Amino acid sequence: MSLDFNADEILEMAQQIERNGFHFYRQAAKGVKNPGSAELLLNLAAMEEVHEKIFTRMRAELTEAEKKKKIFDPDDENTSYLKAWADVHVFNVQADPAEKLTGKEKVEDILRMAIGLEKDSIVFYLGMKEMVPERLGGSRIDGIIREEMRHVNDLSREFETLRHQQL
Repeated sequence: MSLDFNADEILEMAQQIERNGFHFYRQAAKGVKNPGSAELLLNLAAMEEVHEKIFTRMRAELTEAEKKKKIFDPDDENTSYLKAWADVHVFNVQADPAEKLTGKEKVEDILRMAIGLEKDSIVFYLGMKEMVPERLGGSRIDGIIREEMRHVNDLSREFETLRHQQL
């Protein structure tokens, strides 16, 4: 039996991924002693929050057909599964952040980590896009991918700016 997810479920996952990203950056900012670096991380958290709002608006614009579930799911297990997948595969805030973020990382190290996580989210969305049939709003996932690509670009630009300041 194949599982088809609709755009509403994917956008719900996108919201969770962005919330997870927000929490990741907030936690990272707590471990940074340099006020400028902490501000940068808090700005990244704010960007994640903006993305979450974008996805919330996209979700609100879905038609009833796009919101309709393909499979019978009376206990909402499918949505729970998608949320768990987002939590585990992208910005896993279930793990103890102290294990990954010691507070001794340079901002560049955190940016490098964030770029990797953002790239993982793009791959995640590309994979999920393949699971959403066009008739259920699969093309809406392209908007999510474009947003994440812009985030990678912003992080990369910031990384390069910091790197050039140190030269």
